Amino acid sequence: MPEWWTYRLSDLLLFSPRTYYRMFELYHRDIWPAHLLIGVLILAAIIPLGRDRPWRSRAVAVLVAASWLWIAVAFHLDRYATINWAAKYFGVLFFIQSLLLLWLGAARRRFQFERTADRAASIGLGLVIAAAVLQPIAGLLAGRTWRQVELIGVTPDATAIATIGLLALSPARLPRALLVIPVAWCAIGGATLWALGSGEAWIVLLSGLCGLGLAAGYPRAFQPSPVEHEERGGNE
Repeated sequence: MPEWWTYRLSDLLLFSPRTYYRMFELYHRDIWPAHLLIGVLILAAIIPLGRDRPWRSRAVAVLVAASWLWIAVAFHLDRYATINWAAKYFGVLFFIQSLLLLWLGAARRRFQFERTADRAASIGLGLVIAAAVLQPIAGLLAGRTWRQVELIGVTPDATAIATIGLLALSPARLPRALLVIPVAWCAIGGATLWALGSGEAWIVLLSGLCGLGLAAGYPRAFQPSPVEHEERGGNE
């Protein structure tokens, strides 16, 4: 019996690249035309980002939360679980992230989506673009077809990357709990793609590192959010 250190990451996979990509193809076929609706909603939420409006941030939080919930059920539990026993646990993680976004974003408004001129916001916009444009292109270069690529809102890797990017747009301190699962998924998804020999792995893993940087703190990290500021002002 080979020693454990002789195993490679690819030896731990339960499926082949062909099976993995075929799963995405069948998934996209079955949920069409949900892609169009989700794409329109995401663009409608992101394009007008400018000066923050309470309703806009709450709407984006609900939209992103709905995407995580959709992926938890429609992708992980209904599809991925057929080729990977761990997918049911992935579904639980995505469900928890959906609840966190609803509670901290929509209910308590602990973060806002606002386009600013600082470095964190630039990184955030870069991550959203990477999820929306670069990852599908990288998937094509890696051998996927258009019917098999990752798309924001309906597949896990692209949605996790875009979520980290959107959270980076918040002008005030982020609850670190919101970054734990997206960063963890970037590690899981990136490792899977790495084992499959896909060049997409670099995009996912580097996005996770950006998320770690946000969690570790950037210049905004010690600024109170507007809600916290109002609460403190009311207690003084």
